[in-house]
Amino acid sequence: MARGKTKNGPVTSPPLVELLHSRQPSSGQFSLSPEIHTLVLHSTMAAIGNRGTVTEAAGFDPEADAQRLRGAMKGAGTEEATIIEVLAHRTIAQRQRIKEAFKQAVGKDLADELSSELSGNFRSVVLGLLMLAPVYDAYELRYAMKGAGTEEAALIDILATRSNQEIKTINAFYKKEYGKSLEDAVSGDTSGMFQRVLVSLLTAGRDESDNVDEAQAVLDAKEIFEAGEARWGTDEVKFLTVLCVRNHKHLLRVFEEYQKVSGRDIEDSIKREMSGSLEDVFLAIVKCIKNKPGFFAERLYKSMKGLGTTDTILIRIMVARAEIDMLDIKAQFLKMYGKTLHSFIKGDTSGDYRKILLELCGGE
Repeated sequence: MARGKTKNGPVTSPPLVELLHSRQPSSGQFSLSPEIHTLVLHSTMAAIGNRGTVTEAAGFDPEADAQRLRGAMKGAGTEEATIIEVLAHRTIAQRQRIKEAFKQAVGKDLADELSSELSGNFRSVVLGLLMLAPVYDAYELRYAMKGAGTEEAALIDILATRSNQEIKTINAFYKKEYGKSLEDAVSGDTSGMFQRVLVSLLTAGRDESDNVDEAQAVLDAKEIFEAGEARWGTDEVKFLTVLCVRNHKHLLRVFEEYQKVSGRDIEDSIKREMSGSLEDVFLAIVKCIKNKPGFFAERLYKSMKGLGTTDTILIRIMVARAEIDMLDIKAQFLKMYGKTLHSFIKGDTSGDYRKILLELCGGE
């Protein structure tokens, strides 16, 4: 997929598909060692919230689902409606069991079969749904840095929003799959202070406790102010040290103190003091600390507003957040923009691609 905006059609290969096909003629089966598989599975399950639109299907029968999917691909043409009905209404864990049942019954890989039957953005969504969460993140990151140019949005969307455990798992899988560390890949594809922020996030060293050190919060706010608004030029390292290391509750206090000491919201100061990808990544961190569903709602809105659609962002968020916090993202979207996410997707996409995204979105 082009890094910029396209409308809905499969004009170019979507990211996931292009990535999968770059490794072998059919689509993606990637062997996981037992220890990496356990880590990936644990990380996927740990991320699951109870605010998703996709929940466990009652009376789940993986063998029956596998046969339905097989039937949908037999003969001339493909029954996309069946594929949507099954995959958009099963959890990540349930989809793994369907994949196993399909391989057992048919002797072929489900992702391979679907990849050869489908195309365009619809195929991208379907293949994304079949992956465990950290595996999907790793592939998105790999694609973002593949070839000419970098899709900085993918690096920011993933690294600024995942937990330490999730980032550690992505790192482990990436190293196993590509034979190089994610840090080396990011370092080779980015530069300057933006690179340093991403490398810091990749260490997965953020304090995840609930401790708020009041004196330190005041000091952090003062130091950020003195590193930015209060001087000529900006000492970005101070911003990095505070924004990439401190815990969630502590940072909320820092933002309150910053408002007092500077008379500005921290977001306004970042916009004034920085530009480009560095501004984007610092803003993403701040927005996620304040309101993560609100951050994703804004990303979705911007991916669809105006001319054309940035399908890479739309697909990534709809696939990755469907089982975690899509209900909260929808609520924030309505609150922020006065329109439903459902109506935006409906008006901005078409065909089976639209249908599967609307199922992941849930009702109005």
